Amino acid sequence: MGFRFPARKDLFRTKTIPELMVCCAGEHALKKVLGPLELIFFGVGAIIGTGIFVITGIAAATYAGPGLALSFVISGAACLFAALCYAEFAAMVPVAGSAYTYSYASLGEIWAWIIGWDLILEYSVSIAVVAIGWSGYMASFLRDAGMALPAALANPPGMNGGVVNVPAILIIALITLLLISGVRQSARVNSVIVAVKISVVLFFIFLGAGYVDSANWNPFLPFGMAGVVTGAAIVFFAYIGFDAVSTTAEEVRNPGRDLPIGILGSLVICTILYIVVSLILTGMVPYTLLSTAAPVAFALETVGITWGAEIISIGAVLGITSVMLVLLYGQSRIFFAMSRDGLLPRTFSIVHPVLRTPVRVTVLVGAVTALLAGLLPLESMAELVNIGTLAAFIIVATGIIVLRRRNPEAERPFRCPLVPLIPVLAVAFCAYLILALPTITHLRFVIWLMIGLLVYFFYGARRVRDVRPRA
Repeated sequence: MGFRFPARKDLFRTKTIPELMVCCAGEHALKKVLGPLELIFFGVGAIIGTGIFVITGIAAATYAGPGLALSFVISGAACLFAALCYAEFAAMVPVAGSAYTYSYASLGEIWAWIIGWDLILEYSVSIAVVAIGWSGYMASFLRDAGMALPAALANPPGMNGGVVNVPAILIIALITLLLISGVRQSARVNSVIVAVKISVVLFFIFLGAGYVDSANWNPFLPFGMAGVVTGAAIVFFAYIGFDAVSTTAEEVRNPGRDLPIGILGSLVICTILYIVVSLILTGMVPYTLLSTAAPVAFALETVGITWGAEIISIGAVLGITSVMLVLLYGQSRIFFAMSRDGLLPRTFSIVHPVLRTPVRVTVLVGAVTALLAGLLPLESMAELVNIGTLAAFIIVATGIIVLRRRNPEAERPFRCPLVPLIPVLAVAFCAYLILALPTITHLRFVIWLMIGLLVYFFYGARRVRDVRPRA
């Protein structure tokens, strides 16, 4: 297939909102079954996971001390800037695809492709890395129960005698089957898991509050405000996941009302839980001791509540499971939207006539991420998740400013306040965090985007014009 550079008008062609909404009808339409409660649980399911059970201890011990609570306040505020932008777009353009679709409506095709390609990397690596973490917890449980897995079946090749990470593959396969069965069933399972997960977090709060020693909060800012700000940059990534709520847009019954509730509601709930947990955690145990893989369980063990530590570990496993479910769901919907537009093979936009789910693309995403999780040690690639998410936030915030100027009269069921100030703050904060990431992460991200541009110019740019309506 030859290369032909598209005309400038094609590169920056946008899709109007009516054009995007047409995609939601007919044979490629998804079933509308989700309400505000399911959306909040989707958001909490994606956000509350390794962030609250792991990153709190590391950030407190290394960067912020007891002032970690302030770090969560700063990061929560920064995420709120991006969330307000997402909420306006999601209510205005209730179509699958999240930031990819919003970019198509505001910035043009080439930017939509770039952010879509970026999201494919972000979600795929996220799913694989989280599955590896889940596998580690499960292997530990089985070992404690006297049913230890052989090292060859619990680790990827080249790590501790590993051949293939079987638990990671199996959990992704199970979640894939659940998603294929229908979004209603998936949402119900996620809601049950999240309810248990929140109960475990509240259990720690109420149990741990009685063991708080205010002396552990002195000094409250051992690393100064600079440490608090650095801690904010670290714990920012504990919030990654609220944007996954926007990928459900096409399957929401009342998107104009319910999507902003889901996005902002889940973010507020998780911010409050993060702040309270960090205060109790640093009050129970001196912050210098919290640099462990399971700081919440460690804190309970330190004060003699070993049985409580076991409950926290169960909550951590459930938390990680719901994160995988929401991420795999989000990835399949983004790929589905790109396929439906013709930028990726259109066979993956086929919806099952009975289940009304995109079975082919869900199986593809499940198979690829299971392969990654089973065979590759992806820890060194985890920073790609961060830079991919931050890039998506920047694009969405920029799109809000552009679309307000280009189409000020469009119906907006939810309006981001203080435009352009809020979007500009979102762009500035995210750009600062991108610059703070390691140089090797920047290089890997650039290489991935270059590969994506080759795919676009040799495949997507030609195919998409075959499915566009003629002027």
